[in-house]
Amino acid sequence: MSKPLAGLKIIDLTHMLSGPYGAMILSDMGADTIKVEPIKGEGTRKLLATDPKNSLDGFGAYYITLNRNKRSVAIDLKTDEGKELFYQLTAEVDVVINNFGPGVPKRLGIDYDTLVKHNPRIITCSITGFGEDGPGHKRPAFDQVAQAFGGGMSITGTDPNTPIRAGIPIGDLGGGMFSVMGILGAVVERFSSGKGQHVDISMLDCQVSMLNYMATMHLLSGEDPYPIGNGHFVHVPYNSYPTQDGHIILAVITDNFWQNLKPVVNVEAFNDPKYDGQPGRFADKAFIDNTLTELFKTNTNKFWLDQLEAARIPCAPVNKFSDVLNDSQVLHRNMVVDIHHPDGKSTKAPGNPIKMSRSHEDTFSAAPHIGQHTEEVLTDLLDLSAEQIEKLRNSGIVK
Repeated sequence: MSKPLAGLKIIDLTHMLSGPYGAMILSDMGADTIKVEPIKGEGTRKLLATDPKNSLDGFGAYYITLNRNKRSVAIDLKTDEGKELFYQLTAEVDVVINNFGPGVPKRLGIDYDTLVKHNPRIITCSITGFGEDGPGHKRPAFDQVAQAFGGGMSITGTDPNTPIRAGIPIGDLGGGMFSVMGILGAVVERFSSGKGQHVDISMLDCQVSMLNYMATMHLLSGEDPYPIGNGHFVHVPYNSYPTQDGHIILAVITDNFWQNLKPVVNVEAFNDPKYDGQPGRFADKAFIDNTLTELFKTNTNKFWLDQLEAARIPCAPVNKFSDVLNDSQVLHRNMVVDIHHPDGKSTKAPGNPIKMSRSHEDTFSAAPHIGQHTEEVLTDLLDLSAEQIEKLRNSGIVK
């Protein structure tokens, strides 16, 4: 069985999180991803690499996860010989992806306008904090910068005076996810035009896109939303509640769910007809939430979830990592997989969430050592001889 992107060749120039994550998704779907990195390796290799709890044989959790299914070629792009070698590789691939700062690709001579001269079908993608044009495009950005600037932090938490970032790095991950969409869109368009193009991904743009209907509400009303914790500005009860041994959430978004909930919780006051519709429940939101908070404290997560699920009420435990990564549904979907170190050991990591009925295959090759595949790639793609590669190696152009 082949993966859906088998045959698509990508040069990955990324580092840290947003770019490597996007390239990882493409790699998991079968793209032949060639990680072109400096002779000393890209910086993410060092993150947690010596942490005894979060590394495996010198590979930190970042690197071993984000660089699975990739091949490593180490080239010194600051030399004329290295750059020429890179241009030769560009002529043989479909996509070049980077997440350098604004202006860096052009300064290095690896921007679209340069690479298209070597390959008219090349698709390039740059992931930056604020995009490649506009009055603020040169601002430096990392995950929390994107989260803060993009508005999401202002509605996260419980107190308008204490903004909270999302627990997962959605600023970085959002940039990576949208880069995959943009690249695949350009690949599809190329079938009709025969030409490549540049994909400009701004982490800020991605955050604004994900504001979605809440942004439309603001643009209609002129009002800024504020953080309301785990509650909802329309639905009641829709919140998290403590139990004897954890927390659960309810998501009662229709009147029918409310009717199903009443016999489970058996609260006499909830039988008042004014609560049968959303307006009545919303008017007494504090009373309903406080009543459920005290009730759910009287028993365990399992006790309440068993009854709520039997009544077909949307609910869930607030899982710790140890809970979700051992959950039977998660394991059934192969969302916890073995990933390997090139020296033989293995660990576990999240799997590929994209499932396809005909061309799906969950295989994960090890994140590579620096330049592990240099000779292999230069031989296969450029037909260089062993002598030519040895000369490049001895001169420090490749590793």
